[in-house]
Amino acid sequence: MPWNWQSPDWPNFRYHASDLVGLEAQFLRQSGLFTGSIAHVPNAQKQALTIEIMSEEAHQTSEIEGEMLNRDSLQSSLRRHFGLATDHRRIPPAEAGITEMMMDLYRDHATTLNHERLFRWHSLLTQGRRDLRDMGRYRTGADPMQVVSGPIHQPKVHFEAPPVATVPAEMDAFMAWYASTASGGGSPLPILTRAGIAHLYFVTIHPFEDGNGRIARAIAEKSLAEGLGHPALIPLSQTINTARKNYYTQLEQTNRSLDITPWLLYFAQTVLEAQAQAQAQVEFLIAKTHFLDHHRGQFNERQERAILRILREGPKGFAGGLSAENYIRITGATRPTATRDLHDLVEKSALTRTGQLKGTRYWIKL
Repeated sequence: MPWNWQSPDWPNFRYHASDLVGLEAQFLRQSGLFTGSIAHVPNAQKQALTIEIMSEEAHQTSEIEGEMLNRDSLQSSLRRHFGLATDHRRIPPAEAGITEMMMDLYRDHATTLNHERLFRWHSLLTQGRRDLRDMGRYRTGADPMQVVSGPIHQPKVHFEAPPVATVPAEMDAFMAWYASTASGGGSPLPILTRAGIAHLYFVTIHPFEDGNGRIARAIAEKSLAEGLGHPALIPLSQTINTARKNYYTQLEQTNRSLDITPWLLYFAQTVLEAQAQAQAQVEFLIAKTHFLDHHRGQFNERQERAILRILREGPKGFAGGLSAENYIRITGATRPTATRDLHDLVEKSALTRTGQLKGTRYWIKL
């Protein structure tokens, strides 16, 4: 069976638009809800949330491809870009490069997507690499570009990209499609549909020697931002990475056919899940602000340290809840003091208590 790009109809993707109508409407509703919610977040916390989502996206999109970056360096690099105080650490090339690409996506989401911009993104993503021949340009090697797994003597080919000689023309066609399907283009597409096709179309061409998955996800996020008129600010790569095997399965099941309805449904549902996560983070920030305002001046130094430590865990708090042992480790309190402190926090409705004896756990009451 030939690859999808070998079809005479390539790249005329087919899909059932009616299957996506409800998902497109849900995306717009959730986007409006997120915009309304984040308007109630103080600017400092809004900026902290932006940096948190962007740094986690940089980390997760790299982890999907097997590259582990340093979270603290990513956050420090982004804080510098936002003009905030940092710990003045030296930022490694990989972390510096991907955060600069993330900032380009965030600040210039409405600017034109063209070859030069992709070349810049690729140069940033491969910053510091010494193992690549083609950096900041489309691939030139004569060997087939294949996605393989298994032993060297018996590899399984999951996908083979178009040959090098066709890549410039394929990318010209991709750029023309991307421009024409924008909201002001000649053939505009709904937001989720366009972003899903953009990701699949680009990653099928696989124009770079490395970094195609990361750039494909960046293009999808840019497409979403263009459709909304502002940065999408959703943990898309984080959501993908939680079920990475399914992501690759969906791509593999699509690379032999131009019927991409299953892929678009998967992609749309993934974006909606990412939106829900971002909304939960905003609601947590609002609840956290109200909680701290309500309890201001009510906690002793130990209690305040423990409460702030729990809040740093985000909407889910400590996995399994806060135990007395956790409290002792965080505060350095003796067991009797920890017992009194925790009882007092329950009395003040800062924590709720579940379980008994060694199974007793405490949960922050936002």
